[in-house]
Amino acid sequence: MGMNTDFEKLIAIGRPPNITRLFPHSRALIVSGKVVDLAMVAKGKAMTIAANGRNSFVIRGALQAAQRADAVLLIEIAKSESTYCPINFFNIALYVDSVCNELGITIPVAIHADHYGIKSEEDISYAKMEIPSMFGAGITSIAVDASHMEDDKNLLANIELNEFIPSWAGLETEVGEIKGNQGLSTVDDASFLIKGLNAHGIFADWIALNNGSSHGLEASGQGIQVELTAEIHKALEPYCVSGAQHGTSGNNSDKLRAITGTTNTTKANVATALQMVSWGLEVNDYGNALQDANGDFIKAEGQGMSGEMWERMTAYADEHSIKGGNYKKLNLPFEIHLRAQDEKIRDRMVKGVEEFVYNMLVNVFNAEGTATLAKEAILKADSYDLGPKGRKIEDVADWTREKIIARAKTLDVDKGPDGDFDD
Repeated sequence: MGMNTDFEKLIAIGRPPNITRLFPHSRALIVSGKVVDLAMVAKGKAMTIAANGRNSFVIRGALQAAQRADAVLLIEIAKSESTYCPINFFNIALYVDSVCNELGITIPVAIHADHYGIKSEEDISYAKMEIPSMFGAGITSIAVDASHMEDDKNLLANIELNEFIPSWAGLETEVGEIKGNQGLSTVDDASFLIKGLNAHGIFADWIALNNGSSHGLEASGQGIQVELTAEIHKALEPYCVSGAQHGTSGNNSDKLRAITGTTNTTKANVATALQMVSWGLEVNDYGNALQDANGDFIKAEGQGMSGEMWERMTAYADEHSIKGGNYKKLNLPFEIHLRAQDEKIRDRMVKGVEEFVYNMLVNVFNAEGTATLAKEAILKADSYDLGPKGRKIEDVADWTREKIIARAKTLDVDKGPDGDFDD
């Protein structure tokens, strides 16, 4: 078949049923998160960006970069981000579909609900209502994050909520809340979670670890612990689960290349760096926005938003005592003002993100060409549902509720300090 004929078939068979229902006439190839993961696995030692769409400029720039790189992509938003960004679980698919059609984006892209946090057992009943509604609104992949709870409750929450997640959807699970160098994940607790899920016929596509990274601005200088990550991934290889790297901003290119080349990570979340780049702030190779002696961010001349808009934003921040990483809370009140700027300014905001993401995809993450691999996989399967990577290994009789609770008591883990570590 020719290229155009192939794409017509991809649109017809490659989009999940929620997407075809929402966007019956769309030309956007919105796919399951499984497609993205399997494309990375097919290439080998490759990962792609899961771009946190905190504003519309990030979404546009990331999609344009992935198109240039012929790379698959995830556009995501976290549950916590939905409270301070214009993008949320219920409009993110609308944004992505619209931009893809406007710009002629043809690479496969998944819509990921990141850090769907379950912080206590009381959250589960609401999640049973909300998760189906999120998929109804166009989500095609989800991270069930019950890592705030003890290991047994984390596993049991994942099991209980699984029936509300479509079997075709991308699935991420998490062990060890992201706390920097405190409460690091171990082979013990990661294996407990993945084996328990496997026993119940749940095959997660990704596992996120606390492997030393932090959300927001990374200040410790330590960042991702590559050897720890590789050790845990090696132990999980029989279960065919890939890694999801959280807190990617704040780690330099060499460390990210090491994660790509020596672990089974296929998904790298990038939030803070893309936000700062879109605004036109000076960012170093670690993805950290530079700050002056007073702790204020440095606006790069001729990049991102206009100087006048930056003055307006910083004045608002000062008035509301917003500093440092909490600048993220400016996304919601300033989206309409940023979009009101001249087209030339808006375009350079998008272009900054595009160049940053393109460099990461091609020169750091080895993601170039994975869009073609993903399309080939869809055509070969003749379906939007590529199925699980894993197979049943564990016996469910060994993983009853009672035995899960008993097993959890034997784990040698350190959860680190309590506190708010959300992005």
